[in-house]
Amino acid sequence: MKVEIFDTTLRDGSQGAGISFSVEDKLKIARALAGFGIHYIEGGWPGSNPKDEEFFRRAVCDKKIFPRLVAFGSTGHRDVLAHRDKNLLAIVHSRARIACIFGKAWDLHVKYALKTTNEHNLRLVYDSIKFLRSRGLKVIFDAEHFFDGYLSNSEYARAVLTKAVAAGAFNLTLAETNGGATPSVVARIVREVKKSFPKQYLGIHTHNDSDCAVANTLVAVEAGCRLVQGTINGYGERCGNANLCSVIPDLQLKMGYRCVPPQNLKKLTELSRYVDEIANVFSSDKLPYVGRNAFAHKGGVHVSAMARHQKTYEHISPEEVGNTRRILISELSGKSNILARARDLKLELDAADIARVIGVIKNQENRGYQYEDADASFSLLIEKELGRYKPFFELRSFRVIVTRNEKGQMGAEAVIKLMVGDKIEHTVAEGDGPVNALDNALRKALVRFYPQVSEISLRDFKVRVINAGAGTAARVRVLIESADQHQAWGTVGVSENIIEASWQALVDAVEYKLLMSVKNLPSK
Repeated sequence: MKVEIFDTTLRDGSQGAGISFSVEDKLKIARALAGFGIHYIEGGWPGSNPKDEEFFRRAVCDKKIFPRLVAFGSTGHRDVLAHRDKNLLAIVHSRARIACIFGKAWDLHVKYALKTTNEHNLRLVYDSIKFLRSRGLKVIFDAEHFFDGYLSNSEYARAVLTKAVAAGAFNLTLAETNGGATPSVVARIVREVKKSFPKQYLGIHTHNDSDCAVANTLVAVEAGCRLVQGTINGYGERCGNANLCSVIPDLQLKMGYRCVPPQNLKKLTELSRYVDEIANVFSSDKLPYVGRNAFAHKGGVHVSAMARHQKTYEHISPEEVGNTRRILISELSGKSNILARARDLKLELDAADIARVIGVIKNQENRGYQYEDADASFSLLIEKELGRYKPFFELRSFRVIVTRNEKGQMGAEAVIKLMVGDKIEHTVAEGDGPVNALDNALRKALVRFYPQVSEISLRDFKVRVINAGAGTAARVRVLIESADQHQAWGTVGVSENIIEASWQALVDAVEYKLLMSVKNLPSK
């Protein structure tokens, strides 16, 4: 059975705190959504701002986006006839062929937000939809605050839906706007609405204020909804909307519904991270299905069982949604964790090697090192501990100078002396800060010997105080995420001196890249 997907990342998602899309951003995301197989792409509110106006001007000319493009708006103003309402006219002038408009389904909102009568609100719903239909648009009607309205006055909430159907809306979407309903309430109300409107095409739109948006969406589908609204990664107002990156695989892999072409589901993780990248937000490692930790295994018992059968601790194969399995290394690691990582590195370890590595890991973590997000440093640790690693360079010295001019502008200069083979390389580089200057100087010193270091980019830099009670003499842990055009890897450094800890992590990042270039191995 088919469930259609309505994406509102570009509209409702952009209303989330910290989310802002340019026109180019919106076009890129819309193309990605279309390529993934999303049925409806809500582009924004035509006429509300110049950005959305430009987006629609360009989107209607895009053959991939246009058939799926939806223009959003509200029912007309209470004191203006529908054919003269500027917002309704803006939807028409957008040239989109599908409109999604919301209207009040809660009599409390009619009284206090619209400041009109229940009867007049019903006319607004009818006239607005009828006008858009007369201009050739298909109309989805979002019954705003429907569940609160239904609990308050079910007869009136049904009357609003009746008017929308009479005016020609092809879909009635029930909006759980405040995000406070629980699954049992949503399921009961959707069943009752389905009984009252057995032939109508119903949709569901939920918010996550009680952390139930995905669950509410799933039970609504079970109760009869066949259109699901949501956003990529759960972006949206307050606590966000239903996360389509969870809803789609839940429906398709767990409940047997058809949402997107099966082969496209393998692109889900890529889509999730692509949208995060465009939105300039850090991807959440904890997201189900698509998060970096969704298939991460740390406990030795878990990893040991996984080596025997992957279903022991995975509800699906990560490849089904385009994700990858990760074996984490920590003081909780057992033999299975070490063996799994060694296999990735194509290393043969005997029992004595494994015991030695486990001992070193536990000692290092006691000193403040952490290898869960520093797989590259762990890989180098194995190589060095087993005597299999040959350094690509040796540090002779470095010096970092931090400056502040009369305008308050900060800068830094790093001087590095390295031995590469039998050659001394003495290099100076500037940077925005001491770590940036060190990074620049290290690359500059090595690039003529190892051109591949120019491919490395520093993606993330984190600092954490380990023993805060020591005050300014406390040890700090620096975690660095680096990447090239093919992969990403993490490294760690620990010291009482933040520059030294940063240097350790930077050196590991470069050495790992060089080691992988020699071995031609993936980082994970």
